[in-house]
Amino acid sequence: MITVVQAFDRKTITELQGEDKAALEAKLVTATKLFKDRSGWLKPFQRMEVLHKLAALIARDRERFAHLIAQEGGKPLTDALVEVDRARDGAMTAADLLRSTGGREIPMGLTSASVDRRAWTSIEPIGVVAAVAAFNHPLNLVVHQIAPAIASGCPIIVKPASSTPLNCLELVKLVHEAGMPEGWVQTFIPASRDLPEMLVTDPRVAFLSFIGSAKVGWYLRSKLAPGTRCALEHGGVAPLIVDSSADLDRFIEPMVKGGYYHAGQVCVSTQRIYVQETIKQEFIERFSARVAKLVTGDPQSPATEVGPLIQPAEVERLSSWIDEAVQGGARLMGGGRLSETTLYPSILIEPPRDSKVATEEAFGPLTCIFSYKTLDEAIGVANSLPVAFQSSIFTQDLSAALHTAERLDASAVMINDHTAFRTDWMPFAGRHASGYGIGGIPFTMREMTAEKMTVFRT
Repeated sequence: MITVVQAFDRKTITELQGEDKAALEAKLVTATKLFKDRSGWLKPFQRMEVLHKLAALIARDRERFAHLIAQEGGKPLTDALVEVDRARDGAMTAADLLRSTGGREIPMGLTSASVDRRAWTSIEPIGVVAAVAAFNHPLNLVVHQIAPAIASGCPIIVKPASSTPLNCLELVKLVHEAGMPEGWVQTFIPASRDLPEMLVTDPRVAFLSFIGSAKVGWYLRSKLAPGTRCALEHGGVAPLIVDSSADLDRFIEPMVKGGYYHAGQVCVSTQRIYVQETIKQEFIERFSARVAKLVTGDPQSPATEVGPLIQPAEVERLSSWIDEAVQGGARLMGGGRLSETTLYPSILIEPPRDSKVATEEAFGPLTCIFSYKTLDEAIGVANSLPVAFQSSIFTQDLSAALHTAERLDASAVMINDHTAFRTDWMPFAGRHASGYGIGGIPFTMREMTAEKMTVFRT
């Protein structure tokens, strides 16, 4: 049995029966059979109807999903409600994209060999999709995998994070309630650690959607069957640059949100803050004062802004990283433990540049503040790690904004917004060790399709 607990107090929510190798094989057989039977593929209007109904059902169950997110994932209730709203919008986005998804004409008659021909492309589903989801957005991340698969016409098997499977299971129930025929959207709750690898490396899988750690993601990519495509979403050590012209009255709030949203358990959470040395002291005073006011506690309380980490072991890990930085000369502001699962927000001033907190993804309620003299110095340090995802600069100087945006090694640069900003229709991707392929619902739909050309000779 798999025990699912509340992230905050570790109380049991429920127990689930794990699925074995035979169950996995049955799911793969079902998905493969559905894909190979082209006469049974759902028409675009049918897929749109399912997605519209799914969006309505998610909205209907908004409060229930939000409390479930807070329970199993530890995300504060106010942010969990936002996640549910995003999930609903994600289903609508996938449905709406079907209105503009199609092939194109390929010019012919451009050479004597191509006269008397017409050519065009059409879009087809790529095949069976295997999806591995992360814990930190247990509803919306699964929507980012399931909704594009439905819209694209791909059968999908989803393995949710072992610590947060309930939102996925409940969502798939709604998918079927919305009218999706059985077998097109399946979940897989593995009973043993070897089974997820068996799922994603099976040669019947055409596309892997993976959201999780770089170590696991790159390993699985190396084991994929020939021809299997993939998209990997990992994490980073997101840099944020504060220029001397930044309006701190306006920008402290979004900076704090970027660093401590969901207790920092976000792949683009602000972690490294580089502040121009002339405003460093003022920035630290204002930033630390706001961080100190963050309400830490039970995520099911509407007042809570910072909840628990997903496992007590993550509390131990991050605490050791902070201790190491302090021993190396960093100044600690805030911090400490509320419980075995929950840390108060921490700020480290000038930790060693080679410390874990400055070079590895903290995935916890921690930011590091460094000073710099010139903008190019800050950009150089921001670009110094093998990970690169989203980044940001706060400034009122247009030249500084554009200069930085052009030079930061990042897939996205936010100007006067925090690094964790995202909409579900924009491209979302890590560079280098941070990922492979492009996420975001329109881009995932593109990854889950193949283009076929038809040439007609008149």
